Amino acid sequence: MPKGYWIARVDVRDAERYKDYVAAAKPAFEKYGANFLARGGAVTTLEGVSRARNVVIEFPSLQHAVDCYNSPEYQVAAKIRQEVADAEMLVVEGV
Repeated sequence: MPKGYWIARVDVRDAERYKDYVAAAKPAFEKYGANFLARGGAVTTLEGVSRARNVVIEFPSLQHAVDCYNSPEYQVAAKIRQEVADAEMLVVEGV
């Protein structure tokens, strides 16, 4: 079964409150087997418009990735993130 991946591109507007998002999201990530492959770090833009923070999270399956996002645990965190950051997020299936 192919793995699932969250890809998130984020500009954080309030770094202190973003820490609240990270803490609130942790239970959902643990529950659904999230494995962070990239979280922040240096970025080199090759094409298009970039954001300051880029995150890649691996899940055991595409369904785990979707279920994590839709979970009540993550939705609490998502509301915080949406207040303090601008982001694009998507889920892709691995090969």
